Amino acid sequence: MAIKFQYNKTSLQQLEKQLKVRVRTLPIIKNKESALRMEVKRGKTEASELEERLERQIQAYETMFALWNEFDASLIKVRDVHLGVRKIAGVRVPLLENVEFEVRPYSLFNAPKWYADGIRLLEELAHTAIEREFTLAKLNLLEHARKKTTQKVNLFEKVQIPGYEDALRKIKRFMEDEENLSKSSQKIMKSHQENRKEAEA
Repeated sequence: MAIKFQYNKTSLQQLEKQLKVRVRTLPIIKNKESALRMEVKRGKTEASELEERLERQIQAYETMFALWNEFDASLIKVRDVHLGVRKIAGVRVPLLENVEFEVRPYSLFNAPKWYADGIRLLEELAHTAIEREFTLAKLNLLEHARKKTTQKVNLFEKVQIPGYEDALRKIKRFMEDEENLSKSSQKIMKSHQENRKEAEA
């Protein structure tokens, strides 16, 4: 990325200000990136744990597979999912607060004894599946934010800061050269004037 500048003091001051902002901001962005990296790692661990828990619950479900043919699936449904929002390193992520289930009344005398356990098992299964989906959504958001932050760190570190430093160096050299030229031309003018005065005298 080429930085546009002019060879004057105003441009020099603006570039110094821009460089100072980037140098001051870089450690903050690096901290954010490392925080996001840790959260992504934690999120991946959490997602794999939920995946394993879901597998175990599905296996428990399958052990009673023959009985599930008798079960009335319309007895239970998810009524509501309560969401929250949490900020992690400046990134807003969804947070699962609670899952409400609606259990339709059924006859305790006519229904098999295991219906209560079946309903509890289905609630756990649905809760874990929903929690897993939220964890994956959170993980995607954090991963996206981490990538963006890493890009910004690289942009500052490898492109903008060196670019501004290079531009400042060029302006300073140009201004020093101009000043030296001005001084030497003044010396030449002075010596010409002295030579002229000597010639006239």
